[in-house]
Amino acid sequence: MLSLFKVLADGTRLRLLRILRQGDFTVQDLMQILDMGQSRISRHLKLMSEAGLLQVEKQGTWHYYRLSLEEGFLSDVWASVEPRLAELEGQERDALGVLQVMSERRKRNQEFFNQHARDWDNIHVELLNLPDYQDRLLAMIPSGGLVVEVGIGTGSLLPLLAKKGEQTLGLDHSPSMIKLARQTIDQQQLAAKVEVRLAEMNHLPCANDSARTVVLNQVLHHAEQPVEVFREIARVLEPGGALVVADLTRHGHDWARERLADQWLGFKQEELEKWLADTDMVLSECLEVEAISGQQSVLLFKAVIHKHNSESLIQENSK
Repeated sequence: MLSLFKVLADGTRLRLLRILRQGDFTVQDLMQILDMGQSRISRHLKLMSEAGLLQVEKQGTWHYYRLSLEEGFLSDVWASVEPRLAELEGQERDALGVLQVMSERRKRNQEFFNQHARDWDNIHVELLNLPDYQDRLLAMIPSGGLVVEVGIGTGSLLPLLAKKGEQTLGLDHSPSMIKLARQTIDQQQLAAKVEVRLAEMNHLPCANDSARTVVLNQVLHHAEQPVEVFREIARVLEPGGALVVADLTRHGHDWARERLADQWLGFKQEELEKWLADTDMVLSECLEVEAISGQQSVLLFKAVIHKHNSESLIQENSK
């Protein structure tokens, strides 16, 4: 406990604590937010990591830092400490820096997809040789209600989702992708049952408790902060509703950041479970579709939200 207090007896490290409670950031991100040099930031992060305050998640050649509050003295007092962090010097400047980093990530991602929308399906297939997992993904989706797909791309999955739900809503942050998805809907004559809208994945245009299922198909690795996406999805899911995700398993292909606008190089099951635990969602199914002949393996999972003590709905939607 004494070593922990020594580490926290520094204004910069407390500011880092305040910033990192909002999500995972690299050293370069933190340099930009705090307007400090790399050596100074790295020294503070090293001390905080040694004190057990941080976890370091390696993603290719990048390292993301995240708070580690699962156990120890700080976890016991965090509820009292967290509100006081806002009283520290530089609150507005740090908040603006975080928003700027997030905005730059989002802007790069949107520009990429607007530029490559028409060729996206071919680019994705050529660069990421994925095993066939579509049938297993669809099998995880409950029937009925509103199905929301976040990150629809060209809309290729929408006709299949329309067969699962009573209504389907497709969302994407790229105007070019939305245009192509609308063409898909018109060609399939699905306008009466399927709607698409422009939206960010962490700000969904859906009412609270309105969706039976939310689907993310090869989208989560583009999110600035996946845990924030999970929180927003938890808001819109109805009691007992399900989140169904297909994404990449952890890999080390740094080129995916530039050539596919990836923010994360896939995921591990344990980190997904941690993020879900922060949002009242519980993992109910998880499987890995293994790679063969140079393919990239895929992680499929389904999470069910627990709220309002709706055990009957949970049982119904887990079928």
